[in-house]
Amino acid sequence: MPMKRLLPRSSLLFAAAAAPALAAPPMASFPNFTVIFENPGVQNSTAVFDAVGVETFESRPLGLNNAPGFATDFGTGGTILATYTGGRIDNANVYGSAGGVGRHIVNFNKGMQPIEISFTTTLPDGLNYFGYWLSALDGNNRLEFFSGATSLGVITPASVIGALGGCPNATNPYCANPTGPFLGQVKHEQFAFLNVYFNPGVTYDRIRIFQVGGGGYESDNHTVGYFLKTNVVPEPATWVMLIAGFGLVGVSLRRSGRRFATVSA
Repeated sequence: MPMKRLLPRSSLLFAAAAAPALAAPPMASFPNFTVIFENPGVQNSTAVFDAVGVETFESRPLGLNNAPGFATDFGTGGTILATYTGGRIDNANVYGSAGGVGRHIVNFNKGMQPIEISFTTTLPDGLNYFGYWLSALDGNNRLEFFSGATSLGVITPASVIGALGGCPNATNPYCANPTGPFLGQVKHEQFAFLNVYFNPGVTYDRIRIFQVGGGGYESDNHTVGYFLKTNVVPEPATWVMLIAGFGLVGVSLRRSGRRFATVSA
């Protein structure tokens, strides 16, 4: 359970009133999940989780990752386990690696097994979130989710471009590598962190990352877990309702003689 803290009601009202009117992030909807993109250049999730872990590939040996592949617990101590097979581990280059440093995983169509990730977890409700740094998007990239033998949906370049816009475009902040020594390069392809939030009651246990033609599918910072809140900031109209709601809470507290309200962290 998330930790809780006590805040004076006046602090709650001030926090709600002072909240910035941020624009909604780009998103793409699918039958079983919704993809919400982080702001340009953000390379990790800003969602809120009950449990979460990240695979950065820093400790993985360079080269082809053929069977049996490697196992990971995403730093969760065994709460979430997975086996990766296929693809290749590469050092940072103009196309891949978060921050422009370290290692990432990539799949090519020719002479390389697709990346297969098989999960197990002790979380009672399973896994309902997957996030990753997608770099140098090309038209042949595919990512598919499964529950058992059932496909839950495929993220295609068309769905990403539909949300982020096309490249090259000097005014599109998602175009070109945003990091380190490769800053501003590969202007014709998109770079973004994708948060994949599954619908209530839907969970996954396998992911397949593959190419259907030329080019490569680079990704990094694979993030897995069970989310509590998405990375969407409420719209201004929502803040108005929240403020009104806090006002009603305040009336109730005054009537009961209580001075504090409890909110989840």
